[in-house]
Amino acid sequence: MLLGKQGAGKGTQVTRVAEHYAVAHLATGDLFRAAARDGTPLGVKARRYIDRGELVPDDIVIGVVREFLTDHDGALAASGFVLDGFPRTRVQAEELDVSLGDERLDIVVNLDVPTEVVLARIAGRRVCVQCGATYHVDHSPRDPWWCDHCGGHVLQRDDDQEDSVMRRLELYEIQTLPVIQYYRRSGKLVSVNGEADSESVFTAVITAIDARREAPE
Repeated sequence: MLLGKQGAGKGTQVTRVAEHYAVAHLATGDLFRAAARDGTPLGVKARRYIDRGELVPDDIVIGVVREFLTDHDGALAASGFVLDGFPRTRVQAEELDVSLGDERLDIVVNLDVPTEVVLARIAGRRVCVQCGATYHVDHSPRDPWWCDHCGGHVLQRDDDQEDSVMRRLELYEIQTLPVIQYYRRSGKLVSVNGEADSESVFTAVITAIDARREAPE
């Protein structure tokens, strides 16, 4: 699992880590949006909080993740997966341990990035409405703002606007820091400097994971 302030470059790193180990990338943000598109009760409730720039309450988050794990009937736990955006609170972390049973998390990587850097990264993010490709105002498509991959329109999501981002970061400081403490006490936490360049961060994350996998039980 990778922890970190939203917009800390965490999403890209999680994707690369999942591809490196050929395991599933379980991003709660994607689960929320899919559930909202499908019109599920939990998805609709989650969308309301996201649109206001607020963190989704524990019971809704846990419900969405639990439904996903149940639908896959333990296959994810058997083959391995990387979590992205979950758990964000101590309650979610405890419920995850219960849901996984004997298949506990191997390692939790915390990407440490200053708040001002996160704000600049996420508020400048732009996303293709068709294929989901991600860009930044500093690295726009060749034909602004039309996707290089599918030609779809590229825009700023409502939950990426500065006011929404600041609200989420404030909530992060209150609700998510206890998760770091929870996993630090369990001996699963490793912190990585997320302000370094992307390749350096990725190498540090892979090194930490490999070291944990190779360590004797």
